[in-house]
Amino acid sequence: MNQSNQSNQSNQSSQSSESNQSNQRERSRQNDPTGPVGPISQTAPLGDRTVRRIGFGAMQLAGPWVFGPPKDPEAARAVLRRAVELGVNHIDTAQVYGPDVVNELLAEVLRPYPEDLVIATKVGGARDAEGGWVKASRPEQLRWTVEQDLRTLRAERLDLVNLRLGVGGGPEPVPLAEQLGTLTELREEGKLDLIGLSTVSTGDLETALAITPIAEVQNAYGIANRTDEAVLDLCRAHGIAFVPYYPLGSAFTGGPQALAADPAVAGVATRHGVTPSQVALAWLLAHYDRMLLIPGTGSVAHLEENLAVDGIRLEATDLAELEAVTHVSAPGF
Repeated sequence: MNQSNQSNQSNQSSQSSESNQSNQRERSRQNDPTGPVGPISQTAPLGDRTVRRIGFGAMQLAGPWVFGPPKDPEAARAVLRRAVELGVNHIDTAQVYGPDVVNELLAEVLRPYPEDLVIATKVGGARDAEGGWVKASRPEQLRWTVEQDLRTLRAERLDLVNLRLGVGGGPEPVPLAEQLGTLTELREEGKLDLIGLSTVSTGDLETALAITPIAEVQNAYGIANRTDEAVLDLCRAHGIAFVPYYPLGSAFTGGPQALAADPAVAGVATRHGVTPSQVALAWLLAHYDRMLLIPGTGSVAHLEENLAVDGIRLEATDLAELEAVTHVSAPGF
């Protein structure tokens, strides 16, 4: 992470109270990947960088509905510290998270940033006075968001900026080519390095690739929502990292609970002695070698459970069984 020379004002953890979860984490990672986690072993390219395949999505470190400060700021700080301790070097954030709250928390806790840390941000959306999600895709809005990210992260250059389409619903008021033109100008000015896309179609990605290299695509995708398989296939063809959001389905529509109740997921989880959510994340890692996960949480215990997925190896029979998982769609915002 390229950081400014401002002085660092950086300043454990919440533990699970349920004994069965604690007992799981006491077992070895290879025999039971819910056991104590070590450094993440799996890596993949992200543009011209290499990151560990399980990162951290920081959205949940803001307040309810991703608006305002966290209910427990010290718990949020503990999650960030523990994530970096365990080798996370890919963190996803956005100016709209708070707004500014999550970026400022990252700067407070993690500066001076580790040299290998990639912080990905997003542009294309904003929050209204009530916390609603609205479009912000005009050139001056994109530029303001990038510059605000630089200020709040206290960085000299952003590692990766994802252009998010479809915020707030309805058609985009600015053509994709014009939006990407603004980002390439900002890159030429030295304000960002890599460019990615979020919530895009195959047509959007093909248009973008004719304009500039694309480092990653973030779309809703998971074992129970494979609507964007064609987008993933196009990423495969071009060697582009794919970062699924809602990997367990949307929590707002009961996605994780539906996964836990799915007989195929439950069966594989029981056989490996892991949780259904861990199976769903492990399936993603097995599905594409440049799949990068950014599961989010406000709990250290849950963070460790997510990172333990690095030690799960699904077999061919597991993957065949998981093809039976019921597919459901996941909403965006």
